[in-house]
Amino acid sequence: MIRSMTGYGKKDGTSQQATVTVEIRSVNHRFLEVAVRVPRSLAQLEDPIRKAVQQRCLRGRVDVSVSIQAAGGSLKTVHIDQALAKQYHAALKKLQKTLGLRGGVDLSMVAGFRDIVSMTDEPVDTDHLGKTLLRVLGGALTDLEKMRKREGEALAKDLAVHLDAIREAQSVVAKKAPDLANIAFDRMKARIETLLHIEVPDPARLQQELAVYADRSDISEELVRLESHMVQFDQQLRSQESVGKTLEFLLQEMGREVNTIGSKANDAEIAALVVRMKAELEKLREQVQNVE
Repeated sequence: MIRSMTGYGKKDGTSQQATVTVEIRSVNHRFLEVAVRVPRSLAQLEDPIRKAVQQRCLRGRVDVSVSIQAAGGSLKTVHIDQALAKQYHAALKKLQKTLGLRGGVDLSMVAGFRDIVSMTDEPVDTDHLGKTLLRVLGGALTDLEKMRKREGEALAKDLAVHLDAIREAQSVVAKKAPDLANIAFDRMKARIETLLHIEVPDPARLQQELAVYADRSDISEELVRLESHMVQFDQQLRSQESVGKTLEFLLQEMGREVNTIGSKANDAEIAALVVRMKAELEKLREQVQNVE
Protein backbone atom coordinates (compact mmCIF):
# COMPACT_ATOMS: atom_id res chain seq x y z
CA MET A 1 0.00 0.00 0.00
CA ILE A 2 1.24 3.51 -0.80
CA ARG A 3 2.50 5.83 1.94
CA SER A 4 1.88 9.51 2.45
CA MET A 5 4.76 11.96 2.88
CA THR A 6 2.91 13.65 5.75
CA GLY A 7 3.49 12.27 9.24
CA TYR A 8 4.51 12.86 12.82
CA GLY A 9 6.40 10.82 15.40
CA LYS A 10 7.61 11.47 18.94
CA LYS A 11 9.39 9.36 21.53
CA ASP A 12 11.09 9.84 24.90
CA GLY A 13 13.93 7.83 26.40
CA THR A 14 15.94 8.04 29.62
CA SER A 15 19.63 7.46 30.28
CA GLN A 16 21.57 7.86 33.53
CA GLN A 17 22.33 11.50 32.78
CA ALA A 18 19.31 12.80 30.93
CA THR A 19 15.93 12.32 29.25
CA VAL A 20 16.06 12.39 25.46
CA THR A 21 13.07 13.52 23.38
CA VAL A 22 12.99 13.05 19.61
CA GLU A 23 10.27 14.72 17.54
CA ILE A 24 9.91 14.11 13.79
CA ARG A 25 7.67 15.92 11.32
CA SER A 26 7.45 15.22 7.59
CA VAL A 27 5.65 16.97 4.73
CA ASN A 28 5.56 16.51 0.97
CA HIS A 29 8.65 17.36 -1.07
CA ARG A 30 9.89 16.45 -4.52
CA PHE A 31 12.93 14.66 -3.11
CA LEU A 32 14.13 13.54 0.33
CA GLU A 33 15.38 16.43 2.45
CA VAL A 34 16.36 15.84 6.08
CA ALA A 35 16.87 18.68 8.55
CA VAL A 36 18.36 17.80 11.97
CA ARG A 37 18.43 19.96 15.09
CA VAL A 38 20.39 18.60 18.05
CA PRO A 39 22.09 20.19 21.10
CA ARG A 40 25.60 21.43 20.37
CA SER A 41 27.11 18.79 22.66
CA LEU A 42 25.71 16.05 20.39
CA ALA A 43 26.51 17.68 17.05
CA GLN A 44 28.59 14.65 16.03
CA LEU A 45 25.36 12.60 15.90
CA GLU A 46 23.78 14.67 13.12
CA ASP A 47 25.14 12.42 10.37
CA PRO A 48 24.04 9.10 12.00
CA ILE A 49 20.59 10.61 12.60
CA ARG A 50 20.33 11.71 8.98
CA LYS A 51 21.38 8.26 7.72
CA ALA A 52 18.83 6.57 9.99
CA VAL A 53 16.08 8.74 8.51
CA GLN A 54 17.25 8.06 4.95
CA GLN A 55 16.94 4.31 5.56
CA ARG A 56 13.27 4.66 6.55
CA CYS A 57 12.04 7.53 4.36
CA LEU A 58 12.41 7.82 0.59
CA ARG A 59 10.74 11.17 -0.16
CA GLY A 60 9.57 14.22 1.74
CA ARG A 61 10.88 17.05 3.87
CA VAL A 62 11.72 15.48 7.25
CA ASP A 63 12.50 17.65 10.27
CA VAL A 64 14.12 15.93 13.27
CA SER A 65 14.30 17.82 16.56
CA VAL A 66 16.24 16.44 19.55
CA SER A 67 16.01 17.90 23.06
CA ILE A 68 17.91 16.81 26.18
CA GLN A 69 16.73 17.31 29.76
CA ALA A 70 19.34 16.55 32.40
CA ALA A 71 18.41 14.36 35.34
CA GLY A 72 19.46 17.19 37.68
CA GLY A 73 17.57 19.83 35.71
CA SER A 74 20.17 21.23 33.27
CA LEU A 75 23.14 20.24 31.15
CA LYS A 76 24.67 23.72 31.37
CA THR A 77 26.71 25.55 34.01
CA VAL A 78 26.69 29.32 34.58
CA HIS A 79 30.10 30.99 35.04
CA ILE A 80 30.69 34.54 36.34
CA ASP A 81 33.96 36.35 35.68
CA GLN A 82 34.23 38.17 39.02
CA ALA A 83 37.55 39.83 38.22
CA LEU A 84 36.14 41.31 35.03
CA ALA A 85 32.98 42.39 36.87
CA LYS A 86 35.13 44.32 39.43
CA GLN A 87 36.96 46.07 36.60
CA TYR A 88 33.68 47.08 34.98
CA HIS A 89 32.37 48.33 38.33
CA ALA A 90 35.49 50.37 39.02
CA ALA A 91 35.47 51.86 35.51
CA LEU A 92 31.80 52.83 35.81
CA LYS A 93 32.33 54.44 39.23
CA LYS A 94 35.27 56.41 37.84
CA LEU A 95 33.21 57.51 34.83
CA GLN A 96 30.37 58.55 37.13
CA LYS A 97 32.71 60.67 39.24
CA THR A 98 34.40 62.24 36.20
CA LEU A 99 31.11 63.21 34.57
CA GLY A 100 29.40 64.17 37.83
CA LEU A 101 26.50 61.79 37.24
CA ARG A 102 23.94 60.94 39.89
CA GLY A 103 22.73 57.47 40.86
CA GLY A 104 24.56 54.29 41.67
CA VAL A 105 26.22 51.47 39.79
CA ASP A 106 24.05 48.45 40.63
CA LEU A 107 24.10 44.73 39.84
CA SER A 108 21.77 44.92 36.87
CA MET A 109 24.04 47.46 35.19
CA VAL A 110 27.16 45.35 35.65
CA ALA A 111 25.41 42.12 34.66
CA GLY A 112 24.38 43.75 31.41
CA PHE A 113 27.86 43.20 30.01
CA ARG A 114 27.64 39.88 28.18
CA ASP A 115 31.24 38.79 28.74
CA ILE A 116 30.74 38.73 32.53
CA VAL A 117 28.16 35.90 32.55
CA SER A 118 28.70 32.83 30.35
CA MET A 119 27.36 29.30 30.10
CA THR A 120 29.19 26.09 29.30
CA ASP A 121 27.94 22.57 28.63
CA GLU A 122 28.27 20.04 31.38
CA PRO A 123 30.52 17.12 30.43
CA VAL A 124 28.36 14.19 29.31
CA ASP A 125 28.94 10.61 28.34
CA THR A 126 28.28 11.16 24.64
CA ASP A 127 28.65 7.47 23.76
CA HIS A 128 25.99 6.35 26.21
CA LEU A 129 23.72 9.32 25.50
CA GLY A 130 24.20 8.81 21.75
CA LYS A 131 23.04 5.19 21.98
CA THR A 132 19.96 6.31 23.90
CA LEU A 133 19.26 8.99 21.31
CA LEU A 134 19.48 6.59 18.36
CA ARG A 135 17.24 4.09 20.15
CA VAL A 136 14.64 6.79 20.79
CA LEU A 137 15.01 7.98 17.19
CA GLY A 138 14.12 4.49 15.97
CA GLY A 139 10.91 4.55 18.00
CA ALA A 140 9.98 8.01 16.68
CA LEU A 141 10.62 6.85 13.11
CA THR A 142 8.36 3.84 13.68
CA ASP A 143 5.57 6.16 14.84
CA LEU A 144 6.19 8.35 11.80
CA GLU A 145 5.96 5.36 9.46
CA LYS A 146 2.70 4.19 11.04
CA MET A 147 1.11 7.59 10.50
CA ARG A 148 2.41 7.82 6.93
CA LYS A 149 0.94 4.38 6.21
CA ARG A 150 -2.44 5.36 7.66
CA GLU A 151 -2.42 8.53 5.60
CA GLY A 152 -1.37 6.47 2.57
CA GLU A 153 -4.33 4.11 2.97
CA ALA A 154 -6.70 7.08 3.05
CA LEU A 155 -4.99 8.56 -0.01
CA ALA A 156 -5.25 5.27 -1.92
CA LYS A 157 -9.00 5.08 -1.28
CA ASP A 158 -9.53 8.64 -2.47
CA LEU A 159 -7.34 8.14 -5.54
CA ALA A 160 -9.28 4.98 -6.43
CA VAL A 161 -12.56 6.92 -6.30
CA HIS A 162 -11.30 9.52 -8.78
CA LEU A 163 -9.78 6.83 -11.00
CA ASP A 164 -13.13 5.01 -11.12
CA ALA A 165 -14.81 8.25 -12.17
CA ILE A 166 -12.36 8.57 -15.08
CA ARG A 167 -12.86 4.94 -16.02
CA GLU A 168 -16.66 5.39 -16.00
CA ALA A 169 -16.43 8.39 -18.34
CA GLN A 170 -13.93 6.55 -20.54
CA SER A 171 -16.29 3.58 -20.92
CA VAL A 172 -19.03 5.90 -22.19
CA VAL A 173 -16.61 7.43 -24.69
CA ALA A 174 -15.52 3.93 -25.78
CA LYS A 175 -19.15 3.01 -26.59
CA LYS A 176 -19.49 6.05 -28.85
CA ALA A 177 -16.07 5.70 -30.46
CA PRO A 178 -17.00 3.16 -33.20
CA ASP A 179 -19.59 5.55 -34.66
CA LEU A 180 -17.38 8.65 -34.64
CA ALA A 181 -15.71 7.93 -37.97
CA ASN A 182 -19.05 7.38 -39.76
CA ILE A 183 -20.56 10.46 -38.15
CA ALA A 184 -17.57 12.58 -39.21
CA PHE A 185 -17.76 11.14 -42.74
CA ASP A 186 -21.49 11.87 -43.14
CA ARG A 187 -21.18 15.34 -41.62
CA MET A 188 -18.37 16.43 -43.96
CA LYS A 189 -20.04 14.90 -47.01
CA ALA A 190 -23.25 16.79 -46.32
CA ARG A 191 -21.32 20.03 -45.81
CA ILE A 192 -19.47 19.65 -49.12
CA GLU A 193 -22.68 18.90 -51.03
CA THR A 194 -24.30 21.94 -49.50
CA LEU A 195 -21.38 24.19 -50.43
CA LEU A 196 -21.08 22.95 -54.03
CA HIS A 197 -24.83 22.98 -54.82
CA ILE A 198 -24.02 20.64 -57.69
CA GLU A 199 -23.27 17.01 -58.20
CA VAL A 200 -19.78 16.08 -57.04
CA PRO A 201 -17.53 15.90 -60.13
CA ASP A 202 -15.24 13.16 -58.78
CA PRO A 203 -17.13 11.00 -56.22
CA ALA A 204 -14.31 8.47 -55.86
CA ARG A 205 -11.76 11.17 -54.96
CA LEU A 206 -14.23 12.76 -52.55
CA GLN A 207 -14.84 9.40 -50.88
CA GLN A 208 -11.10 8.94 -50.49
CA GLU A 209 -10.58 12.38 -48.92
CA LEU A 210 -13.54 11.96 -46.61
CA ALA A 211 -12.25 8.56 -45.49
CA VAL A 212 -8.90 10.13 -44.56
CA TYR A 213 -10.68 12.89 -42.65
CA ALA A 214 -12.90 10.40 -40.83
CA ASP A 215 -9.89 8.27 -39.91
CA ARG A 216 -8.41 11.29 -38.12
CA SER A 217 -11.43 11.23 -35.82
CA ASP A 218 -10.68 7.67 -34.71
CA ILE A 219 -9.84 7.64 -30.97
CA SER A 220 -9.57 3.88 -30.43
CA GLU A 221 -5.78 3.97 -29.91
CA GLU A 222 -6.06 6.76 -27.36
CA LEU A 223 -8.73 4.85 -25.46
CA VAL A 224 -6.54 1.72 -25.35
CA ARG A 225 -3.55 3.68 -24.04
CA LEU A 226 -5.68 5.50 -21.49
CA GLU A 227 -7.02 2.18 -20.20
CA SER A 228 -3.47 0.81 -19.98
CA HIS A 229 -2.32 3.82 -17.96
CA MET A 230 -5.26 3.45 -15.58
CA VAL A 231 -4.51 -0.24 -15.04
CA GLN A 232 -0.89 0.61 -14.21
CA PHE A 233 -2.01 3.42 -11.91
CA ASP A 234 -4.29 1.02 -10.05
CA GLN A 235 -1.45 -1.50 -9.70
CA GLN A 236 0.91 1.15 -8.32
CA LEU A 237 -1.60 2.01 -5.58
CA ARG A 238 -1.00 -1.49 -4.16
CA SER A 239 2.79 -1.30 -4.37
CA GLN A 240 5.03 -1.37 -1.29
CA GLU A 241 7.66 0.77 -3.00
CA SER A 242 7.96 4.53 -3.42
CA VAL A 243 5.61 5.21 -6.34
CA GLY A 244 4.89 8.93 -6.10
CA LYS A 245 7.00 9.87 -9.14
CA THR A 246 5.60 6.95 -11.15
CA LEU A 247 2.04 8.05 -10.40
CA GLU A 248 2.91 11.62 -11.46
CA PHE A 249 4.25 10.30 -14.78
CA LEU A 250 1.16 8.13 -15.39
CA LEU A 251 -1.11 11.11 -14.70
CA GLN A 252 0.85 13.14 -17.21
CA GLU A 253 0.36 10.43 -19.86
CA MET A 254 -3.34 10.04 -18.99
CA GLY A 255 -3.78 13.79 -19.42
CA ARG A 256 -2.10 13.60 -22.83
CA GLU A 257 -4.49 10.88 -24.01
CA VAL A 258 -7.56 12.69 -22.68
CA ASN A 259 -6.53 15.90 -24.45
CA THR A 260 -6.05 14.02 -27.73
CA ILE A 261 -9.46 12.37 -27.39
CA GLY A 262 -11.06 15.77 -26.89
CA SER A 263 -9.34 17.31 -29.91
CA LYS A 264 -10.00 14.38 -32.30
CA ALA A 265 -13.53 13.34 -31.37
CA ASN A 266 -15.28 16.59 -32.41
CA ASP A 267 -18.41 15.49 -30.53
CA ALA A 268 -20.35 17.55 -27.96
CA GLU A 269 -21.13 14.64 -25.61
CA ILE A 270 -17.55 13.38 -25.69
CA ALA A 271 -16.30 16.92 -25.10
CA ALA A 272 -18.36 17.06 -21.90
CA LEU A 273 -16.95 13.70 -20.80
CA VAL A 274 -13.42 14.93 -21.53
CA VAL A 275 -14.01 17.95 -19.27
CA ARG A 276 -15.20 15.58 -16.56
CA MET A 277 -12.10 13.38 -16.95
CA LYS A 278 -9.82 16.43 -16.81
CA ALA A 279 -11.46 17.56 -13.57
CA GLU A 280 -10.87 14.14 -12.02
CA LEU A 281 -7.26 14.12 -13.26
CA GLU A 282 -6.67 17.44 -11.55
CA LYS A 283 -7.99 16.03 -8.28
CA LEU A 284 -5.66 13.06 -8.70
CA ARG A 285 -2.68 15.37 -9.26
CA GLU A 286 -3.41 17.27 -6.05
CA GLN A 287 -3.49 14.06 -4.03
CA VAL A 288 -0.52 12.41 -5.70
CA GLN A 289 1.63 15.35 -4.53
CA ASN A 290 1.42 13.79 -1.05
CA VAL A 291 2.39 10.24 -2.08
CA GLU A 292 5.90 9.08 -1.17
